[in-house]
Amino acid sequence: MYRRTPLLIASLFLLTVSNAYSENIDIAGGFKITGEVIKKTSEKTYVDVGFTLLAIPNNAVLKISESEEVESNKPSDEHFYQNTRDGLEKSVNHWVNEIGTAVVAIRTPTGLGSGFIVHKSGYLITNHHVIAGEHEISVTIYKKDIKGAFIKKQYDDVAIACSSPEWDLAMLKINTDEPIIFKTVALASSEYLNQGQQVFAIGSPLGLERSVSEGIISLKNRLIDGRLFIQTTAQISPGNSGGPLFNLKGEVVGVNNMKVIAMGAEGLGFSIPSNMLKMFISNRESFSFDPRNPNSGFRYNAPPK
Repeated sequence: MYRRTPLLIASLFLLTVSNAYSENIDIAGGFKITGEVIKKTSEKTYVDVGFTLLAIPNNAVLKISESEEVESNKPSDEHFYQNTRDGLEKSVNHWVNEIGTAVVAIRTPTGLGSGFIVHKSGYLITNHHVIAGEHEISVTIYKKDIKGAFIKKQYDDVAIACSSPEWDLAMLKINTDEPIIFKTVALASSEYLNQGQQVFAIGSPLGLERSVSEGIISLKNRLIDGRLFIQTTAQISPGNSGGPLFNLKGEVVGVNNMKVIAMGAEGLGFSIPSNMLKMFISNRESFSFDPRNPNSGFRYNAPPK
């Protein structure tokens, strides 16, 4: 017979808060909880109920089903990112403290770059060129302790989920045995950007971790080699690649990608628009990583003539 632990019993009386995208979990004893299943192991199912993480023994889980109450609130990408965030514009300092821990440093044997977490289970976005041809990838996350000081946490078990050299985008997955809820960012719609709008970037230029640079949108739709970019005066240097470009609502509007390096050229940075990133995420199965062909996703034969 299943015996309810004190932690689980105490938590069941508090389950009036539900996530924006959730499942209904029926458990032994006639109880039902609503939350997001973060991780499953051979022994336990970990459920995020908004204010805490419950570890439920698998032999107590009777059924997991989609919650109908939150169907209309689900993002169209099946849980992979938060679609904008409610609120007013705030200072760069506020957002660096609020969401800076969702920005990560990425290292490979041949280089470094930046990235940002879009799903609390450990999925993150970066540039394809940051990880192209690599199999040894490490991700460093900067967490705050109870005193507000930053602590480095490095993860070496990082897999490539999907990647596109043409779009220069990649999604990585941090694998860990710990039931961790990672800090995430929200993605804005880049079509609502305005010329002259204030933006800022967070990343690791030249390995200088947690660096912040500020600027404006010079042009929201600069065409370069057949692709659209956001042109910005925010400083983007080697190591910033794959990191986020934020608006003052704390939303990602672009993925930092490149800069112009030429005599007399300053303040010419370029980011991949967030709408293009959303399309990449929503069609991620088309860019699924094939370890036999590490520089691209699946390749399809040409149709018969």
